[in-house]
Amino acid sequence: MWADPPISVALVEDDAATRERLTHVLAAAPGIALVHTAASAGQMLDWLAGNSVNVLLVDLGLPDQSGLEVIRWCRAHQPATNVMVVTLFGDEANMIGAFEAGARGYLLKDGTEDELARHVLSLHAGGSPMTPVIARQLLARLAPAAQAPAPQAVDNPPVSAREREILHALARGYTYEEVARLLAIAPSTVQSHVKNIYSKLAVHSKTEAIFEARQLGLL
Repeated sequence: MWADPPISVALVEDDAATRERLTHVLAAAPGIALVHTAASAGQMLDWLAGNSVNVLLVDLGLPDQSGLEVIRWCRAHQPATNVMVVTLFGDEANMIGAFEAGARGYLLKDGTEDELARHVLSLHAGGSPMTPVIARQLLARLAPAAQAPAPQAVDNPPVSAREREILHALARGYTYEEVARLLAIAPSTVQSHVKNIYSKLAVHSKTEAIFEARQLGLL
């Protein structure tokens, strides 16, 4: 009896540490063969010009051009490839842009690694894996207007003006270190503010905080 061939996977991720973590998870997963990794959109597009894979994992914040361009190219030239986003960007604009470009799954990096192999298998089997907060945003966008009223700005926001600035920066995809430079404060101060935000909004992750802030009209 012939065994099914492994699912071939390629990954484009510019952060070396993240790329190494994802590579380790995929390399250890049975039934999956990680055949190529790249650090930029250009590197991946050059490789895809002469190769194909079953699943392509794409970060959106690449150094040379948006990962959306990689997704669009793949839809136009290799439509049989299942593309899944793995990114820090949890905002609605990037999510909608990715699905419109041709992505069939969307995962946020916080807490993604342990489940990544399972999500790849699900995607290849016809599923559309999504981080729960992304699925909630998508459902809210698709719901009828009468069932999904626009968020109302609160008169007494639960977060301070500085915490709101930090939320805005995080929603735009900035890291804690970048937020610290942007606001001229220490990274430890940013982390302290983020902890306060989590407590005030009753959330446990950055993506949940951004989602809840949007629901409250803070963003």
